[in-house]
Amino acid sequence: MKFEDYYIDKGIKTSISKLGYKKPTDIQYKAIPNILKGEDVLAIAQTGTGKTAAFAIPILHILQERKITKRPDGVKCLIMAPTHELAQQIHGVFKTLGQHTRVVSYCVHGGVERDPQVEMLNKGVDVLIATPGRLADLVKRRQLDLHRVEILVLDEADHMLDLGFIDDMRALMRHLPRKRQTLFFSATINESIKDLAYSLVTNAIRIQISPKDPVAKNIEHGVAYVEMDDKRYFLENLVKSHADKKILVFVRTKVRAERVKKAMERCDVVTDTIHSDKLQEEREATMKDFRSGNLKILIATDVSARGIDIPNVELVINYDLPDSSENYIHRVGRTGRGSQKGQAVSFCSTEEIEQLELIETNLGKPVKKMDISGSDYQTILDLSEEKLTDWKGLMKEHEIQTKQKKRKGKK
Repeated sequence: MKFEDYYIDKGIKTSISKLGYKKPTDIQYKAIPNILKGEDVLAIAQTGTGKTAAFAIPILHILQERKITKRPDGVKCLIMAPTHELAQQIHGVFKTLGQHTRVVSYCVHGGVERDPQVEMLNKGVDVLIATPGRLADLVKRRQLDLHRVEILVLDEADHMLDLGFIDDMRALMRHLPRKRQTLFFSATINESIKDLAYSLVTNAIRIQISPKDPVAKNIEHGVAYVEMDDKRYFLENLVKSHADKKILVFVRTKVRAERVKKAMERCDVVTDTIHSDKLQEEREATMKDFRSGNLKILIATDVSARGIDIPNVELVINYDLPDSSENYIHRVGRTGRGSQKGQAVSFCSTEEIEQLELIETNLGKPVKKMDISGSDYQTILDLSEEKLTDWKGLMKEHEIQTKQKKRKGKK
């Protein structure tokens, strides 16, 4: 079935056509008809499967139809997303797909001034995309009325639970009409997700997209055994040998992100970081530069990059192994989007071998091992152009030079 065969507004079809989309993805094919019928939907689908368009297309059609009948003003659709970046991304999809409709969408999140957001809300918004914290704040201050909401969407619900938004989410439900359509999207399903989902949906249509291989076929992914203290040298080698590529580097924590950035600076590699300690303006500027290609290497944490669709990422590097197979799939899935080919490389230290084994067990097969001989390993360390400006580095260099002098003296 092609998009042109769907009974959806002509303006939305025009936008879909401009994007070059002809046939729906699996999640779109299964979700769109049920959402158009007004059914509650519980969908389990990995990122990169086209799930945002799976709910954006039918929602835009439903609201465009209601716009024509001049229904009362007010937020008709509320979409909750775990992070600023994902909320903005969803908003971008609604703006693009809805540009030939009368549906007004808007995004609110923390990290920026509240007053301009309130001013826009007062002008009238049909679709509101929001992070739980800012949404709860606006409702508490009585600056946002949700009593006209007809469709509720929870996107990346598992990540919202991971970030501790469960109380905010449940509190907000008290401000929504009981009679509504609820769409629940999650990358994973466990008992906590089930409990939350079934407390919100009614007779939901369950959709689960579970490919046999959770890592896309067009992604070549492998792992290299690299000791923790040597990872920066291997990262330097890898990014310099792929100088023209757009590279996304994943680390475990925001502190690690800044340390890796400093290490790259010492060897004249330009990078930037994205994590929760950075100001919203800084994060937006960094993402803009990375999307446009002005910035080639971005160092990110899982929290900041979860669910973000960044075009044309050619190489993903897991500087630190993730703590779960779900995060591994999410990370490597940042490359090889659509029909493009991608490459992902993971560094595994001795301390991380158990994590790798757990990831492989959950994937159902081993990750390809990248053979590095002892001489090649040492060559990568020797070729580093790192400028030792920190005192620990200088002491280490002095220690090496002293040992070399002693060896020469013995000769």
